Amino acid sequence: MFALFEEAGKFQTGRMLAEAEASAQIELDSGKRVKVKAANILLKFDQPAPADLMREAQALAQGIELELAWEFAPEDEFGFADLAREYFSDRATLAQQVAALLRLFESPHYFRRAGRGRFRKAPAEILQQALAAIEKKKQVQAQIAAWAAELAGGSCPAPIREQLFKILFKPDKNAAEYKAVVEASRATHTAPLDLLQRAGAIASPYQFHWKRFLFENFPKGTAFPALQAPEIRDELLLADVRAFSIDDSSTTEIDDALSVQGLGSGTVTIGVHIAAPGLALQPASAIDQVARQRLSTVYMPGYKITMLPDDVVQAYTLQEGRDCPAVSLYADFDEATLALKDTRTRLERVPIVANLRHDQLDALITEEWLRDPAHGASEVPTAIAPLREPLSFLFRLASHLKSLREVVRGKPENFNRPDYNFRLIGNGGAEPDGNEQVQISVRRRGAPLDLIVSEAMILANSSWGSWLGELGVPAIYRSQASLAPGVKVRMGTKPLPHAGIGVKSYAWSTSPLRRYTDLVNQWQIIAAARHGRTAALAAPFKPKDAELFSVISGFDAAYAAYNAHQAGMERFWTLRYLQQQGIAELVGTVFKEGLVRADDLPLVLPVLGGGELPRGARVRVKLGEIDVITLDVKGTVVQRLDAAPEAMAAEEEAEDEAVAGPIAIAVDVNDTEEVATPADNPTS
Repeated sequence: MFALFEEAGKFQTGRMLAEAEASAQIELDSGKRVKVKAANILLKFDQPAPADLMREAQALAQGIELELAWEFAPEDEFGFADLAREYFSDRATLAQQVAALLRLFESPHYFRRAGRGRFRKAPAEILQQALAAIEKKKQVQAQIAAWAAELAGGSCPAPIREQLFKILFKPDKNAAEYKAVVEASRATHTAPLDLLQRAGAIASPYQFHWKRFLFENFPKGTAFPALQAPEIRDELLLADVRAFSIDDSSTTEIDDALSVQGLGSGTVTIGVHIAAPGLALQPASAIDQVARQRLSTVYMPGYKITMLPDDVVQAYTLQEGRDCPAVSLYADFDEATLALKDTRTRLERVPIVANLRHDQLDALITEEWLRDPAHGASEVPTAIAPLREPLSFLFRLASHLKSLREVVRGKPENFNRPDYNFRLIGNGGAEPDGNEQVQISVRRRGAPLDLIVSEAMILANSSWGSWLGELGVPAIYRSQASLAPGVKVRMGTKPLPHAGIGVKSYAWSTSPLRRYTDLVNQWQIIAAARHGRTAALAAPFKPKDAELFSVISGFDAAYAAYNAHQAGMERFWTLRYLQQQGIAELVGTVFKEGLVRADDLPLVLPVLGGGELPRGARVRVKLGEIDVITLDVKGTVVQRLDAAPEAMAAEEEAEDEAVAGPIAIAVDVNDTEEVATPADNPTS
């Protein structure tokens, strides 16, 4: 005797070898023996042979018209044999009964299962909905096939073009557009990005990178809601100083300024004056919500996305010719020994007498001029001349402070590789389109103006960080346990040492118009300035405040994404520079197996023929094809230019280890605040 049974949603047949009350042992055609529950056995028969029965039943099942079967089916629950007798005849054969079973089972939209071999027909309205869904699915599948064919033929359908970034970077794998790309990619054996590029989906390489960044980080766009900067209502005293700022020409968010008092008196007071939006903006206000969502200004060559609306920035920026509200750190130094005597913090209005632009003055305000006013005096603008003595003392002090930090670090800071400035000709700060002519120039780290600002900001950030820690006022700190390779800079709420900078504690506080962490810390500093020892109770953020940890988490993620975009855009414009200048070869230095760093451009690239060359070898590299979509360029070593040094400095080696792949995270050329090791680049 044979049996037909259901097991795991499949119908099988075989010879019954033994049968008990609750189960039976059945031998399949393959020879395998299985134990089957009695409840799962739907039919027992002597003939025909199981294989013949299933073959005949499957052929008959395909001929059963579902609409007609649904009409004939009883209204109540029924078995498959019942339907066979209704559909075929009251003497339905065994093959016809099995055919009905197969057809019922594969048509859940017409018939619902009610048990083993038992069914109930679907209500008419449910059936119509199901049929409509099936028809829609067929249409979608046809659309997918049509789109895939267009893509394979080199044309991109508009719906796919509109979903380009979602398809590539955050795909909905059930979406028809995504399925069409996958189908075309498989059919053409082409990677999705290459497929879409060949199909014309990416009209502009620059827009590809820009729109991708916006898609991932600014999905609602970069426009600000209508916001009005609140006025600072504090009665602030006017400081008796003449302060000046030092920034890049493209900087509109002027956060910091400096002043010098007491030259020639034996005690010189240095003022570090920081724009004070924290005196007007409040946590959870409308403007704060915008700033907290963005968390930082985003920089890239020729353009930036500010953290705050320009109207708000201009209300608090340290603009030349205005008495600007500021949070000021005053530090008293012995004029002869440069020993630090005392520091204090004030909330006040500060006269800003000049906004200096280091990119215009770096070549004029040199170490020689600062030491000897006769050296290059004719070239220095007349308006700058009165600032020579303050600048001269600031440079002397900055050099001293740097040397003290290097003692703490245990080794000198190494800035033997240049930073680079990017300038897009003719875009005037408007959003680039990728076709602008690009100029790349060297920005020398450690130039006098750069060093002055760097050390002043480190002084402020470390002094305020330590002060808040002494008062028990929580803040957002950056710390680094050691300079050992792999030890990263971390953010937290405790004043821990920062080995990379060489200070006991370090809290970003000097860019409240550009970084949200600095605005948060400024609120805490303002509370400390107002309330002193009781500031921990009055500060907006209390010890162990969950909001501080939330800000740290959000800032870390956003800042990493923004820096990665800046690095990518700098690499894009470097590759465009190669194309525009027709550069086919360059000279570089091997710094890791198979990788070369260009000597005169911010470019790291993989090379062939460099695998056996020692670290530090200088080579001439022939460039291959440039792909500005993938930001990829490869090279081939064509000439060894010199012998490699026997060993490289340990610090340079550690710096190189910080470079991840061919693109290094770039610094923000618009911010000359602090200088540090690659492990923590506070200028970014």
